[in-house]
Amino acid sequence: MSVSYPNQYRNYCIFDIKEQKTLPEIKTSLENPKSEEDVLESLYTLNLMLDKDGVNEKGVCEKVLSMYPILSKYNNTTSPNIQTFLAGIYRKTKIPDAFGPLCAMLIRNSINPPKNCGFDPNEEIGGAILDYLA
Repeated sequence: MSVSYPNQYRNYCIFDIKEQKTLPEIKTSLENPKSEEDVLESLYTLNLMLDKDGVNEKGVCEKVLSMYPILSKYNNTTSPNIQTFLAGIYRKTKIPDAFGPLCAMLIRNSINPPKNCGFDPNEEIGGAILDYLA
């Protein structure tokens, strides 16, 4: 697996994933990540699963809801890439406990904006907050 990070020409990550992880593998990877790339790959795969399965009462979404204690350990991250994927997952699942951390993330980023990331993670964070309020 490798991650090509955003740059001045592209505001998103590109993943070279040889084999997609399963939910138990994602859970293990997020509990004990080897690197930021490992976390990003897991969050990206989780995001794809939510897109594929659809956000419903059962299936992947239900399992993601039960993973909130693991996901929440990244709520205070300063990584704009992790923040963006996390906000996307929260936006799709609307995990009730994630609303406050999303607001805190947006406030922290407003006070200390992420530097040199090629994009603004606050767009996804703010969008997630608006979806919660809708």
